[in-house]
Amino acid sequence: MTKTRRPLLKLATVLLLLAGVGVIMLDARITATFSDRMWALPAKVYARPLELYVGTPLAAEDLAWELELLGYRPVTSARAPGEYSRNGSVFDIYTHGFDFPSEREPARGVRLVISGERVSSLKSGIESVPLMRLDPLQIGGIYPSHGEDRILVRLGEVPETLLAGLLAVEDRRFYEHWGFSITGIARAFFSNLQSGRVVAGGSTITQQLVKNYYLTPERTIVRKLTEIAMAVLLELHYSKEAILESYLNEVYLGQEGPRAIHGFALAARHYFQAPLSRLGLHQQALLIGMIKGPSLYNPLRNPERATERRNLVLDEMAEAGVINDGQAAVARAMPLGVNRASRVRDAFPAYLELVRRQLGEEYRAEDLETLGLSIFTPFDPILQRQLERSTGAVLNGLDHELESASIVTRVDTGEVAALVGGRQVRYAGFNRALDARRPAGSLLKPAVYLAALEQPARYTLATRLDDSPLRHEGKSGQVWEPANFDESFHGEVPLHEALAQSYNVATARLGLELGIGRVRDMLERLGLPEAPALPAVTLGVGEYSPLMLARMYQAIAAGGFRMPLRSIRDIVDARGEPLKRYPLAYDRRVDQRAVHLLHYALRAVVREGTGRTVYRRLPRDFAVAGKTGTTDGFRDSWFAGFSGDLLAVSWIGRDDNLATGLTGATGAGRIWSDFMAAAARRPLAYRMPGGVSLHWVDEATGLASREGCEGARLLPFIDGSEPEGPRACARPGNPVRDWFQRLFGDES
Repeated sequence: MTKTRRPLLKLATVLLLLAGVGVIMLDARITATFSDRMWALPAKVYARPLELYVGTPLAAEDLAWELELLGYRPVTSARAPGEYSRNGSVFDIYTHGFDFPSEREPARGVRLVISGERVSSLKSGIESVPLMRLDPLQIGGIYPSHGEDRILVRLGEVPETLLAGLLAVEDRRFYEHWGFSITGIARAFFSNLQSGRVVAGGSTITQQLVKNYYLTPERTIVRKLTEIAMAVLLELHYSKEAILESYLNEVYLGQEGPRAIHGFALAARHYFQAPLSRLGLHQQALLIGMIKGPSLYNPLRNPERATERRNLVLDEMAEAGVINDGQAAVARAMPLGVNRASRVRDAFPAYLELVRRQLGEEYRAEDLETLGLSIFTPFDPILQRQLERSTGAVLNGLDHELESASIVTRVDTGEVAALVGGRQVRYAGFNRALDARRPAGSLLKPAVYLAALEQPARYTLATRLDDSPLRHEGKSGQVWEPANFDESFHGEVPLHEALAQSYNVATARLGLELGIGRVRDMLERLGLPEAPALPAVTLGVGEYSPLMLARMYQAIAAGGFRMPLRSIRDIVDARGEPLKRYPLAYDRRVDQRAVHLLHYALRAVVREGTGRTVYRRLPRDFAVAGKTGTTDGFRDSWFAGFSGDLLAVSWIGRDDNLATGLTGATGAGRIWSDFMAAAARRPLAYRMPGGVSLHWVDEATGLASREGCEGARLLPFIDGSEPEGPRACARPGNPVRDWFQRLFGDES
């Protein structure tokens, strides 16, 4: 052997060894990751299903809107899943059907009639339907960093024409080659040579899968050789069926914001709002054609180009014998068939952030991004729509720099049904409902009064409170002199009036009498342990988010039962098996009798106190309870309150913490009342618990009185705490019965 050949031989040996090591490493990479990657699925987050039964509160326009969100197609006669027809308030709906955690809701045709904003009739054929649920709206997902989303499909679930058409267009020798096609590469080489640039790749389906899974999109010789080597290794380890199935679930077919559409099953849902098994030939050909360029041939943006590409695919399918010429001609004559309903997935970023945080307490991010979990929430699209409308209606008439946040919960369950995190409701940035920490103003005052009313031997609604100037010196010598909003003092006032009119000085003095420790204990029992140990806590000092204050008011609205604010109902795994449930949980933290008295005072806030402007929007006979909150310098406007079914907390302020010029009533109270007027269905019931009874008292003295006496007022008392009496009228005359007497007098 010549001296010249020895170095070349050594070099060749080294290169072969390096190539061998490289192949071994590639092989290890494929065998270690392919199966896991093939079945990686992001979590999907669903709204509540719309439950329908005779008596369901529901407006016809709201039902039509939700059907549109769900992708139902308006037709003259609903005969297939996903179709509906409407004649005024009569709806014929052919439902999609859905697998819920507990049971299967079948696809079926129903006729639904709405009258008086309630479902008055619900039938399937001639049979009455006692209860049914529409399929829930997918409001988002929890995706890995690359944003991929997909719906897994088995090979046997894919239409034969789609499979055959895919192979005819993308890889006719798929079942014959070992991962790459020499003829395909040669054909691509000459095409590129003739054009003077790269116009064709000659990749098989196996190579495309390898590229999508493991490689970058750059076009270099080294990358191409790596792609071929990995394709061969893939074919050695896995069957053709496994590779094809993986490709069907992996192929990229479009983008929806940050969410990448992967796989034919998800693409069928995304573009046609239909399962893959129900696609027509024209729709199958459209998806096959999009593989070449998902953006270039996007039917939503480029319908003419997409139609041309689809028709070319149909021609190739006919030429390969997948379909006959007649079928191809019929399919070419069809419209694209794309569902253009507004896509709302990931359109509620503030609520999705709440869900993510609750999930993050129990699940690893990797599990949420890959295990294919289905997460069912109490999110209500109809309530969300109204909350966004109310927020926009108020803010649009105010300073454009103002921001807002609101949370809506179900009084009976503590479920968070709607949430607005800022003025730009579709913006996934700073979530003010969860993260904006501001002083609460008078929103903390109910805790002070509740702590007092728990001591009926000392305090009742009729107890006289001192609203004269107060000077309190702390242990450090610091002097605190609170003032009232109207910069005046009111002398002795009934306890219920001090809360209704939100007198700062009377409240501060009451808190000092009780002891700040007792006030903070009450706040903690109501779910707000973050309050500082300062006398000014009685007037809302501290930093609180709308979510934190919603937790407090939820306990008040629920009669003293503290319950976690829930954004998740159920979680099931990729097989549909229940993984975890989040049932209703609660524990009583406050005496129900004392809470009942507080409800009376909070109703007085909106009837005759600082929140009375809410009845400019609400019907006068619709009972609600609430509290205004305004912080120093008009920096924050708050309102919290509840009806019989809904609780809402709203805030308006500026991110730079400058003055808004708004009180709780003129700012957040307008959002709250506009929303409740449109969304609340059940007024707050006045049901006295055991151990509470009504008694007449003289407003001027707090002593016992009787019906018909001037200045007499009917108030609830915990039994044994009522004033002694009866006594003669101090000023007999024509009885003046205010709204409380008219409302509660007959229930004594």
